[in-house]
Amino acid sequence: MSGKPKKSSATAKAKEREDLLAEARKKQSIPDPLSPENLKKLGVRIGIPVLVGWVIAFLIPHWIAKAVMGVITVAIAGILVWAFRYASKSRAVVDILKGADTPEGRKEALQKLESDFKKDDAAAVFARAQLEMQEDPRAALKTLEQINLSKVMAHVADEARAQRAMIHLILGETDEARALVDPIDLGRHQDARSRATLTAIIGEAWARTGQAKRAVELLEKLNPDDAAYEDLRPQLLRARAFAYSWANDTKQMRNTLRQLKTLNPQFLTGFITKKKNPMGVAPRGVHPLLEKEAFEMLMKSGAVQRKMEMRRG
Repeated sequence: MSGKPKKSSATAKAKEREDLLAEARKKQSIPDPLSPENLKKLGVRIGIPVLVGWVIAFLIPHWIAKAVMGVITVAIAGILVWAFRYASKSRAVVDILKGADTPEGRKEALQKLESDFKKDDAAAVFARAQLEMQEDPRAALKTLEQINLSKVMAHVADEARAQRAMIHLILGETDEARALVDPIDLGRHQDARSRATLTAIIGEAWARTGQAKRAVELLEKLNPDDAAYEDLRPQLLRARAFAYSWANDTKQMRNTLRQLKTLNPQFLTGFITKKKNPMGVAPRGVHPLLEKEAFEMLMKSGAVQRKMEMRRG
């Protein structure tokens, strides 16, 4: 009789952790590549240099300068046509994901992605994995592994590596995550949100595999309070908590945990392991003090008690 309640309690706690991670994963939506903001950035980055180039070409009396600019302009136009076709596909994926906020919606979205896109379409693969992560991280991982890292563009390969690494981190497979993040080159990523997401995943992987000081240095380059990272703040703070704990910076670790508790006490469950070994030491990747502090803060917050009362009601 006494064993059953314990099992039920453990199951409930595990479910709470899974709910929290699912909530965090939902926030990692695919951005619209044809949004007015992205189109404006593209126009500034390409339009101004081309315009300046033509002005210089007309100031040079020789015809060669104009011919060179003509070739360059045609080449850029070809790249833009390809880019807009790629962006249109990505936008179609975004539209499909908009209605996937229920189990039925996710099932329908998966069917559309399967029928409307090729199996090796990177945008569709990322979208399928995002949907599958709500229910089965292993299935999402298998889907992401379909992307051939040696054949896609470098920045796409980085995104695929990071998403796979994030799943491994959620599953506690830190060595696998570390092997994936090490080849990522942040210099290839100019978009602030994309760079922040990659930074958080790389930082957490480094922190949990013996490179805590290096992780702290990387993560402190970004300010989690920056408005540009508003919905990424929990992920950035989570990575910092791991990094500070393994760097033995207890003060900063506790401060980071308090920030997470302020956002949502349930974020603290991400540091509480499902089970420990007989010696009472947390599995690799979660510092014992980090788990202890997170657990105590969670208990003091009253969030667990409120959830239990809601279930009883």
